[in-house]
Amino acid sequence: MQLINNTPAVIRLHPQDNVGVATRSLPKGMPIDDDSNLSLQNIDAGHKVALKAIAAGDSITKYGQVIGNASSDIAQGEHVHTHNVSMLERTTSLEGFSPAAMTNADESERNFNGYLRSDGQTGTRNYIGILSTVNCSATVAKMAAEQLNASGEVEALGYDGVVPVTHGSGCAMNTETEGFAFLERVIAGYARHPNFAFVLIIGLGCETNQVKQLVEKSGLTDTSRLYYFNIQDVGGTRASIELARDKILDMARSHPRAERQPSPLSNLTVALQCGGSDGYSGITANPALGHAADLIVKHGGSVILSETPEIYGAEHLLLDRAISKDVASKLLDRIAWWKHYTEINGAELNNNPSPGNKAGGLSTILEKSLGAVAKGGSTSLNDVLEYAQPRTQPGFNFMDSPGYDPVSVTGQIASGSNMVCFTTGRGSVSGYKPAPSIKLATNTAMYERMSEDMDINCGVIADGMASVEEVGEMIFERIIAVASGESSASETLGYGNNEFVPWMVGAVT
Repeated sequence: MQLINNTPAVIRLHPQDNVGVATRSLPKGMPIDDDSNLSLQNIDAGHKVALKAIAAGDSITKYGQVIGNASSDIAQGEHVHTHNVSMLERTTSLEGFSPAAMTNADESERNFNGYLRSDGQTGTRNYIGILSTVNCSATVAKMAAEQLNASGEVEALGYDGVVPVTHGSGCAMNTETEGFAFLERVIAGYARHPNFAFVLIIGLGCETNQVKQLVEKSGLTDTSRLYYFNIQDVGGTRASIELARDKILDMARSHPRAERQPSPLSNLTVALQCGGSDGYSGITANPALGHAADLIVKHGGSVILSETPEIYGAEHLLLDRAISKDVASKLLDRIAWWKHYTEINGAELNNNPSPGNKAGGLSTILEKSLGAVAKGGSTSLNDVLEYAQPRTQPGFNFMDSPGYDPVSVTGQIASGSNMVCFTTGRGSVSGYKPAPSIKLATNTAMYERMSEDMDINCGVIADGMASVEEVGEMIFERIIAVASGESSASETLGYGNNEFVPWMVGAVT
């Protein structure tokens, strides 16, 4: 990172950039470089300022990459944002594609202390899950969990508590659609998740998403860690809540008391996520998380990047890292799907960024995507997963999902992520049980304002107090500590029961 002046009021991210990023609010007339060029307007922190005159139609460059075109002449020192930046359409192909060499993990003695499961997975938490197949069984699942947690009985037996995994769908769906397949994969992924010691699945009985069919189709055959029933078969809600409580206590008592044991980082899978992004995201927290992701992969672990609309315009950077043409083709297929999906719904991929992103300084999806991709570090792209598809390849993976954080993280956890790292500039506050979520603030002002909800202040990078690599090392060590049992900020506050949001695609009839 190059600092344009000693204070650093403005940061140039790449020598070729013709815009810089304000590290704090710049009043009109503030110097923006060593040549005493001044800002022509008040410019908010995180927003862009022209470092040279840019003619209408010329490229606007940030991170050494084109983020759009000037829609009008821009003077040196002028605010550069949505009022004078237009979207640039990109077309990416595999012409001349050359596969990247696979990143090999180093021999590593680093471990985390987790819960070893009989199927070879390792949990970072020791929860019990109650999953609903349909919205109609959500109330029973929630009430059974609330009563069990209030009693303290499961905690006394060595568990972290009971997590109700409920949602608002499961019926009036075409069973042959993508949306139904997504729902089945998500519930199955949570049912086999290593952060659950065992799970109870509750259906109503007459819904489209039949619990018996789901269990059989998903291969959930281990009866020692799974039990299911329908409310209509048991005799109603009160009887179902009682049966759920009794069955969970029976299973909790029959399982040997689990203790944390050393586990290699190859059993750690981290979801890489961002939400409430701002102009600092691609400068501080995202590249720092990318450095931590590289460390995880090089120590034998795995990471999953997602949010396909938020890599649009930067997909070429991921294609350059794909280990095979098949992996690269799968990524382009998902981009093509999204172009079609947005078109038939009367939208376009540049509808993202959100109003909050724009208020934080992001002007186009190209700019947002270039910053978002930085979370994925620099190691080889080993696989591209469909939504909630189980991860099978170690190392760096990409999973297709919307840019809506709860939907995306739900898919990442279903794919096997037992940790979540979440960068935020505006201040996202969610937790994601059963996986602990570490919040990474992109700027110091927000961190100080919302410190109870944040785990690490990556804003120290923009403040000139630490490097990307130093903060990345800090994130890496924090991941291992939280995976080993330390509480994240959202866990300390008791959050995470309301963020299970499967991706709904298709008509509900």
